[in-house]
Amino acid sequence: MKASSSITARITLFTGVVAALMSTLLAIILMIAIHRFATGALTEEVRAAGGRVAIQVEQQLELDYPLAHREARNVQVVDSHGRVVTSTPDLRGRPPMAKMDPDRQNSRAAIVCGGVFGRGNCDIVVAQSAHRPDGDWTVYASSPAVPVWVEPWLATLVAGSAIMLAVAITYLGNRIVTASLRPVNAIRRQLDEINASCPGRQVPVPRSEDEVHELADSINHTLARLETAMERQRRFAFDASHDLRSPIAAMRAEVEDALMAPGETSVPTLGTTVLASLDRLGSIVSDLLTIARLDAGPPTTRVPVDLAELVDEECRMRHQTTKCIICRLEPGVVVMSDRLRLGRLLTNLLDNADRHAERTITVNLRHTAGDDPRGPDGVAELQVIDDGPGIEPDKRELVFQRFARLDAARNKDAGGTGLGLPIARQIAEADGGTLRIEDSDRGACFTVRLPCQRRPPAPTHPAGPAATDSTAD
Repeated sequence: MKASSSITARITLFTGVVAALMSTLLAIILMIAIHRFATGALTEEVRAAGGRVAIQVEQQLELDYPLAHREARNVQVVDSHGRVVTSTPDLRGRPPMAKMDPDRQNSRAAIVCGGVFGRGNCDIVVAQSAHRPDGDWTVYASSPAVPVWVEPWLATLVAGSAIMLAVAITYLGNRIVTASLRPVNAIRRQLDEINASCPGRQVPVPRSEDEVHELADSINHTLARLETAMERQRRFAFDASHDLRSPIAAMRAEVEDALMAPGETSVPTLGTTVLASLDRLGSIVSDLLTIARLDAGPPTTRVPVDLAELVDEECRMRHQTTKCIICRLEPGVVVMSDRLRLGRLLTNLLDNADRHAERTITVNLRHTAGDDPRGPDGVAELQVIDDGPGIEPDKRELVFQRFARLDAARNKDAGGTGLGLPIARQIAEADGGTLRIEDSDRGACFTVRLPCQRRPPAPTHPAGPAATDSTAD
């Protein structure tokens, strides 16, 4: 609530300040416009009053008195020698109110302050020419200048309107901000109620198609992903505890049998049985540690790895296997990765193939050109194929789930952990690649695709064969 109130207060204050400034500016512009209009109208009125007298002077008629028909308006008639011939009563005996000559249009207006009008007073003075035989006479007509506020009631009305406008805009801005943040407050309250026991709840999504709507959608998507991750974590913990319990239970049973019949149990037999369970337990713990490291993120340092060299080394190290390993490797296929993790990926795939192959394991490596933006320099395609029973299409994704083991795999190898293939796929995806099971004539075909680095230039000397074909028994 503090954050929302703070945002509301800041935006309301900003709106109020801007509204006050804009309203003040609008009031000033309006008063200037009214003042100019009133001054122009008064000037024309004064010019008309002086023009009437100027016509009488030109026609040498007897001047009508009073010369001015409004209070505070004055008229002076000055002859060609600058002497005041006649004037309104307020200016009798005083010098000319101004010393300006009419322009070519026989008229000129100006603001005159002080002089015959008194200190601090300003009048609009209009000078007009009257043509006489003895020379041009000048008729001056004046009226007090319009004050800046024009009329007190008008200034009060404009100022009051400006204040009311600023208050209305500020209030409207506050209402708009409050209404805009109302969905945010609802989202926050819902998030406060969501905890680990009810991650499936979602925040309300406002109907308006705005940023708050997008925020609510993003939060709901995040909550959905969080629920999926928590469910996967719970399932992973359950499966891990189940698989860890099996070797522990086996060791406990053997030890209890040995304690109940110590004379019938030999130490080598007990040790062999317990060591087998310990080996399985160690494999599970090692795989769990690997998964934890992979979940922590990709390695911070990656180096160019010659994939053909790495595969060749791994195949040559498997001299104890009873299966025939055929490697068809294209040289010069380089990827950016962590060498140890990439070796773990290959080891897991070969271990899986070794468990299910009947006689032969085939490893193919080639460089393919592709339009994938993740691999602008092409893709490294690695295939590990066994001649075993294969995997049905509807179960190909199941083998990549943690601790998932098909019935055929359990019957064939009871010591597997069910983590090798998930680890291999996670390593491939961490390097921006993929690991899938594709169709093959016989057995299972595991295909890894990784983005390649720029291939080194071809040597200038005569090159050897394009691929290496090696066989390990």
